[in-house]
Amino acid sequence: MSLPRLISFLVILLALLPASVQSKETSPIGIAVFNMAWAGTIDNFKRHVEVCSAAGVNWCDTRARISRGAQNATPEEEARARRCLDATIAAAGSFDEAMMIAPCNAYGTRKNPGRVETEENYNVKLDGLRATVENLIQNKKMRIIPFQEVKSQEIIEHVLGKFVEQFNVCVAPHTTFQTVAFAWDKTISSGAYGCVPNPDLAITEQPKDDEDEAFSHRVRPGLSLELVVNGSPVTFLNIHLKSGCANLKTSGGFPGRKMTDPHANCIMLNRQIPILEDWVDYVARESPRFVLLGDFNRRIDEEAKAAVSETEVRADGTDPAGPNTKDDLGRVNSNYLWQEIADGVPPMHQVPLTSTERGCTGFKGLDHIVISDPVKLAQAGVLESGKIAVVKKKRQPIATSDHCPRITILEL
Repeated sequence: MSLPRLISFLVILLALLPASVQSKETSPIGIAVFNMAWAGTIDNFKRHVEVCSAAGVNWCDTRARISRGAQNATPEEEARARRCLDATIAAAGSFDEAMMIAPCNAYGTRKNPGRVETEENYNVKLDGLRATVENLIQNKKMRIIPFQEVKSQEIIEHVLGKFVEQFNVCVAPHTTFQTVAFAWDKTISSGAYGCVPNPDLAITEQPKDDEDEAFSHRVRPGLSLELVVNGSPVTFLNIHLKSGCANLKTSGGFPGRKMTDPHANCIMLNRQIPILEDWVDYVARESPRFVLLGDFNRRIDEEAKAAVSETEVRADGTDPAGPNTKDDLGRVNSNYLWQEIADGVPPMHQVPLTSTERGCTGFKGLDHIVISDPVKLAQAGVLESGKIAVVKKKRQPIATSDHCPRITILEL
């Protein structure tokens, strides 16, 4: 066979191969996960101060505090929190309005919050957020940024600063102050994109009776971003799960808990497991290239390192890849979040944390980046990610954020 005919034959043969066998062009895409800690506009902050400084409110906490070692708040603490909630609703004008305002303890617990929570101090926080995001884009070359703990598109556009025209933004609609959002470089995707919220993740605290149901706090929704990168679809899933049940092992004074623990916060997080798993399974069928990332509020890296057999993943010993039985509250038998959602259907992989920039403080082990098997197979090098310090001033009264951005670069 002549050389031209051989080349033609090989071209035809390659074209007949399944798409999964053919090599695809990829390019490095920088991704940064950033929880901005109750980030709203200056007008949002003014409204927060107006309500929280009202005589009947006086900077009280509407959430019932659970003492360390206890499973639930005491009746006295529940009553105190309800009085605070009623006063906050009255000052805000309605329950719905109250939920759209940052809580009175959102920016730290202080003896004299009225002296500290000033517009000048809040603007320092906003300046730090904008400088941090501009650093991520300009110096770290981040092109996709999923945000958590944000109020609106307006605040995302503010922190994008001089890069605002370079990025698209979408925000998950929500009925409380905190929601999730994406910002991404307009040049990444070819063709149309999709931004689809998952309101099912925004579960309410389990009401004690019908009277309280209308006044239940609601956690954050999820948000998917569907792009076409190098000719193939890839989907990013942004989550911010329920807090307060982070550790598998006791550490730093925080008790270790499985996902079946009766602690109130673990019950809430447990109820999100089947919703998250169903969402991931659905997306995997539609878009095998996907990235699950955000604030998990759970040390899934710690769970992954635990020597857990398949029969230990669920309290009833059933296969984690099989159906998961819910009780009347929506809880499932899963002892572990990671082993349940990464049950092999579909296969998923954590991007390990390999570096932490000097000056990076705040919460550890909560923000994660997880990739699907097709994404992992496309990586030429070692999977790695790092934490980047936020920009802040010395003795800053209102912190820029209590999370450091977590960044990685993936071939997509």
